[in-house]
Amino acid sequence: MLDKYDAALESWIEETVVNGDDDALFASGYLQGHVAVVLAQLEVEPEQDLSALDSKMFDCLALANSELSDDDYTLVANAWQQLRQRIQAIQG
Repeated sequence: MLDKYDAALESWIEETVVNGDDDALFASGYLQGHVAVVLAQLEVEPEQDLSALDSKMFDCLALANSELSDDDYTLVANAWQQLRQRIQAIQG
């Protein structure tokens, strides 16, 4: 399952690099680091489904909310929703 999440992340990043503007590049780069940490955490946990990913990403986004300006946080939160939809689509 985690391999699928990682593959979705990589393809999303590649598309963003090719097609995204500066805001999209910032948000995807910021989010990429957080998703990588979350995927590493999930490797050692029994639950690795979308719900577990959502829970950990919720915590990451809470941290982002305290680190980023409101505008930047909105970019990152929207980027997560785009990536999450991609991950959800590969699950069927």
